[in-house]
Amino acid sequence: MKQLSIPSQIFLGLLILTVLVWLLRGLTILSFIPGITLWILLLLTIGSGVITSLQRIR
Repeated sequence: MKQLSIPSQIFLGLLILTVLVWLLRGLTILSFIPGITLWILLLLTIGSGVITSLQRIR
């Protein structure tokens, strides 16, 4: 099985964390977390996805 690169691992980790926070905040379990935190996680996930895809092109 092929090992994932470091940027791919970072992207997957951020994606899982973002989805988990989004779901738990939607279920009001993590309702104390401000909305900006979710936006930051979302932007970090998108940015790391772009970096990962650009690295795969090279």
